[in-house]
Formats: sequence, C-alpha cells, structure tokens
Amino acid sequence: MKYLLYTAFLFFTVTVVPLAAGESSAPSTAAQSVHTAQAPTGNELKQPTGKSEKQEKIALPTEYRSIRLAMNIDAVKETLKQDPVFGYRGERDVSLLPTENRSLIESAGSYFISRSWFQFYQDNLYTMIFKLNTDTIDYYSVYSKFCEKYGEPTSINPQRAVWEDEHTRVVIERPLIVKYIDLTVFNELISQSTTEKAAAETNRQNFIDGF
Repeated sequence: MKYLLYTAFLFFTVTVVPLAAGESSAPSTAAQSVHTAQAPTGNELKQPTGKSEKQEKIALPTEYRSIRLAMNIDAVKETLKQDPVFGYRGERDVSLLPTENRSLIESAGSYFISRSWFQFYQDNLYTMIFKLNTDTIDYYSVYSKFCEKYGEPTSINPQRAVWEDEHTRVVIERPLIVKYIDLTVFNELISQSTTEKAAAETNRQNFIDGF
C-alpha cells in the first residue's frame, strides 16, 4: 500500500509540475510576441522623404567667351585679341570716357556678333554689351536658352527680359542685345551720380541766390 502511494506521488510530481511550469512560461512568451508585434520597426518609424521638385537655381553668368566681369582692362584686351568673334582691332578701339576713372572698348563684330561694348570703372570691367546679328541669331532662341539654364526672368516686357541676383544682372533686349552688368559697381556709380547731381544743383542754387 505504501508502495502504491509512493508511486502515485512520483507520477503526480513528474506530470503536473512540468505542466505548471509550461503554463507559467506561456504568458511570458505570448507577451513577448504581442510586444514584438506592437513595436514599430525601424522602417515603420522612418518617414518617407523625397527631393524637392524645385531645383536650385544656377547662378547667373559673369563670363562670356573667357571675358569675365571684374577683369582688368589689359586682360580683356589680350583676350579680345585671341578671339576673332569680337573683331577687336587694338588700341584704336579703346577710348576714355568723360567721366573720371571710366573707359570703353568698342569693337565691330563678325558673323554672330555685330558689335561689342566693354565698359570699365577704375580699369575693371563692369558691363559687357553684345549686339547680335539678327540675320544669324534670333531673340527667341537666346531667350529660351537663358530660361532653360537660369529659370524664368526676374522681369519681362515686350522690349526686354531681365535676370538678376545679388551680384549680377543679365538683360536681353529686342531686337537682340545681351548685357552683363556687375550690380555692385553699377549701383555704386548710380549713387555717385545722384550725389554729383545733388551737389551740382546746390551750386547752381547758390549761384542764383547771389543775385
């Protein structure tokens, strides 16, 4: 009888205790599964990103055929000599302007450029003007190329289109003239001109008041 009770006790211990252990571990495993299912993955947390459709605008040009705004006059002369497109004839194309510290190179062109003007202030180039040959180049082709490279113009009317940034202004005028302008120098000259006009008007009024 004791032997049978002992055997029954062993059977109960071997069978029931592992079952209890399994039941206690199941919730832990299930909780882990739920936690894993609820926890967002790295891909789920990452927000979709995309490039802006608006591309960064290219800076306006300050150079044409190796001639660059702010170049000194001697460098421009040498460059013009090496490029027959401009039709530069040497010193006879150079003139001093009445205004102090200003000079001008004006030259006949060739097949595509009818005439060119290069204006200098304190011996540095601040304006390039090219009159193109409308028999070989049309306004729309030049305008379209600028829009393609630099975006829509800052301002436009039937006579001209203007592109402008902080330092440079580019103008296309009808029938077909292209201008490159260094705005820093240009604005400085406008300011000087305004000051000179004000001083001249003051002197004029002082002279009249003397009567």
